Amino acid sequence: MHSAAILLLSEFAAIGYGIVHDQITARVCVEYFSIGHPPIFPTDDPTLLGLGWGIIATWWVGLILGFGLALAARAGPRPPRTVLSLIRPILFLLMATFLSAAMIGVVGYCLAQSDSISLLEPTSSRVPRDKHSLFLADLWAHNASYMVGSLGGLLVMVRVWRSRCLA
Repeated sequence: MHSAAILLLSEFAAIGYGIVHDQITARVCVEYFSIGHPPIFPTDDPTLLGLGWGIIATWWVGLILGFGLALAARAGPRPPRTVLSLIRPILFLLMATFLSAAMIGVVGYCLAQSDSISLLEPTSSRVPRDKHSLFLADLWAHNASYMVGSLGGLLVMVRVWRSRCLA
């Protein structure tokens, strides 16, 4: 029962993060979703694209994090962690991921504006030239979210496991 609650907490956290993140990035550059992603949703509406891709792109992250976190928090003879005790580390992970994505997105935008990076074909030809820097800002922000979220998720799992040794 407790492990299922940890899994649900992780799922809601990841999907919630994905929706908020994609609502923002869809407004920065809707072409990142409408051109840069498979045409699953026949729309250019940033709200709908952000909602749909926010769920599709993060549910599996929540599942992986949830399984790992449930094991770290509950498996074995060590004193278990409660679901409530995991809210704070998960929120910290989400905030760190969000801030990293924002900063790296700005870096990607600045590099694109200075022509230090550029879109490659065939995407370059499909995205309007005046949107290239914004597209790359979104790309860098999304890659940062996956990287920081994944590494940070592993760190949270390790810290939760280790905290059970100290209890």
